[in-house]
Amino acid sequence: MEDPTQREQASPEARQRVQASFDRQGLMAHLGARISHIGPGLVHIVLPARPEVTQQHGYFHAGATSAIADSAGGYAAHTLFPEGAEVLTVEYKINLLAPAVGDHLEAVGTVLRSGRTLTVSRLEVFGVQEDGERKLVASGQQTLIRVAGGER
Repeated sequence: MEDPTQREQASPEARQRVQASFDRQGLMAHLGARISHIGPGLVHIVLPARPEVTQQHGYFHAGATSAIADSAGGYAAHTLFPEGAEVLTVEYKINLLAPAVGDHLEAVGTVLRSGRTLTVSRLEVFGVQEDGERKLVASGQQTLIRVAGGER
């Protein structure tokens, strides 16, 4: 199992920019999600299990699963952008591979290619049990666009 303390950290400036942007996201706050790791081209987001993020069978809802995957990939891209640049999702595709269960979900966004305008990220979501056992429950890919800060 990977030791989180051994993962490379993004620069302090990049970590601050990503965390500040994440903190402005109403949906992530509403879901109860938090960033657990910010590395260069790599972001992990954790979503604790609670009734408000489940569907009718008690599994994590696909919308919550997809939302944290989208944000993890977007913020992974954002770590590689220069100061003043922002990120928007152009498109993403996600496959739900298994019912999402566990103590929490962990979304991992990994940049596959960072371009001047478009960036492509891999999206993975794991159901994590209290004992640390992880199961891949969703996998996808995303295209993002870099925009000047403050654009709407």
